[in-house]
Amino acid sequence: MLLIGNGKLLTRDAEGTYFENGAVLCEGGRIADVGETWALKKRYPRAEFLDARGGVIMPGLINAHSHIYSAFARGLSIKGYNPTNFYEILDGMWWNIDRHLDVEGTRYSAYQTYIDSIKNGVTTLYDHHASYGEIEGSLFAIADVARELGVRTCLCYEVSDRDGREKRDAAIRENVSFIRYAQNENSDMIKAMFGLHAAFTLSDKTLEKCAAEKPAGAGFHIHVAEGMDDVYDSLRNFGKRTVNRLFDMGILGEKTIAGHCIHMSPAEMEILRATDTMVVNNPESNMSNAVGCSPVLQMYAKGILLGLGTDAYTNDMLESLKAANCIQKHNACLPNVGWNEVTSMLFTGNRRIGARFFEAPLGELSVGAAADVAVFDYKTYTPFGSDNADGHIMFGMSGKQCIHTVVNGRVLMKDRQLLCCDEDAVNAKTLELTAKLWKQLNR
Repeated sequence: MLLIGNGKLLTRDAEGTYFENGAVLCEGGRIADVGETWALKKRYPRAEFLDARGGVIMPGLINAHSHIYSAFARGLSIKGYNPTNFYEILDGMWWNIDRHLDVEGTRYSAYQTYIDSIKNGVTTLYDHHASYGEIEGSLFAIADVARELGVRTCLCYEVSDRDGREKRDAAIRENVSFIRYAQNENSDMIKAMFGLHAAFTLSDKTLEKCAAEKPAGAGFHIHVAEGMDDVYDSLRNFGKRTVNRLFDMGILGEKTIAGHCIHMSPAEMEILRATDTMVVNNPESNMSNAVGCSPVLQMYAKGILLGLGTDAYTNDMLESLKAANCIQKHNACLPNVGWNEVTSMLFTGNRRIGARFFEAPLGELSVGAAADVAVFDYKTYTPFGSDNADGHIMFGMSGKQCIHTVVNGRVLMKDRQLLCCDEDAVNAKTLELTAKLWKQLNR
């Protein structure tokens, strides 16, 4: 048994229960008890105690959309790369990297992404992977790393026509084989989806093939109208907007994640709502790529299930939360909007998205929920409670303040020291691989 206590406990349960000095008991991968620290210490005297030292104890954070393959881009400069639009960003940077990424590179990209996630209190990661340099076995390599480090994850492979039929078919096979593997394993630590790149890189024939070969029970994870290329392609070649086309091809539904959804018409939003498709916003990536601001306010008002991701721009979900708040206010030219929507996306939307894939409730600290806990070193100088905790998180906290991370009852990081791997050894090997990759990209 593991008892995590002596901190300001935000349970994020249905009642919004808060303890000024609270604790949670972890046993068998689930939360077994919640209450005041003194009471739980008395009740479970033999439990191992993890001291929050007056910090904030909260549910582990969920990142609903990221890209492990982009890890090797940190600090990268490619000669001649000077993009002026979104397509040039994709072709010059991201597709260029993934075309050179083999399974070993994928494995160490996963190490670095999961390690940084752990350091930022992120305990569940939805990843959308691409490594067209070597496709077969890439999702299995990522899953091996997730299992070793102890992070909860949901994986898929990005199918695209951009590199020809042979690569497309290999990507489809990787999705299918990994989905079947995850379904047979029936582990609540590793789940699978069927990945699709943006619709403008997918023919109707490819979408039909994916819909036909997707194993029953799985959903799609796809980029939707992230850039205007997606919209123009759908209108020019198919006579309909992107969401309409995906609806006609049977891609949408309650198990499908539509990433980005920036260039949306009101009718497309209605389709997303009617099909109960999940939408994940990635604000910092969208701003960096200069593709626009997602109509979060309008989609929220329509009752679409909205979540928050990072698109691998960062692994700090609290940083992403702040950016989401600012861009919605800026885009609307109103200082009194965005707050409820973006905090709901991270703390409620991502929890509800998690419930569609994982058995144990995520994103809350209640009896029976997953024992996924993050503890942050945050000493407040103003009143703190359940009624204003989001304000403290928005303006006073960041992922880098995380001191303890626990997933499935296992301590992955204690006092900012990783217990799940030898970080120096991982970094040394990663440096070898990135140096080799960067030379290839700059030949």
